[in-house]
Parts: sequence; structure tokens; C-alpha cells
Amino acid sequence: MELFSHRFPALFAQLGLPNKEASIKAFIEANTPLADSVRLEDAPFWTAGQAQMLGEELKQNADWAEVIDQLSLAMRRYR
Repeated sequence: MELFSHRFPALFAQLGLPNKEASIKAFIEANTPLADSVRLEDAPFWTAGQAQMLGEELKQNADWAEVIDQLSLAMRRYR
């Protein structure tokens, strides 16, 4: 069962993170659940550059915004 969009690998590569399916699943599992009160880009597990990229893309509603929103939802799911 695939738990994420096919675009997660591209987003993770853009963020400089391992982008294989197992690595993405491990990242999500290690960092969930993210509290609803925390914006994804403000989460403590990002570097300053990663947080900046996420925030700018969301603010501009750029190409990455949809997949960033999907990641945000995935990070908030409770096990």
C-alpha cells in the first residue's frame, strides 16, 4: 500500500532528503504526529533552508504547494 503521492520522492529530493519509498515512510513515521497547531514549515525537524523553501512555496502557492499540503496531512495522521 502506497501511503504517499508519487510526487513525495521529488519533494524529498528537492529538500535534500533521501527520497526512496522506505526513507520517506521512515521520515514520516519518525516525525508524526505533528500537532495541528504547528505549521509544517515550523516543525523542528527541518533545517533553516528546508523550512524556508517550504514556507515560500506555500506562500506563493507555487508548483510544490499541493505536494507540501499532502505531506502536511500525512504528518498529522495519528497511528
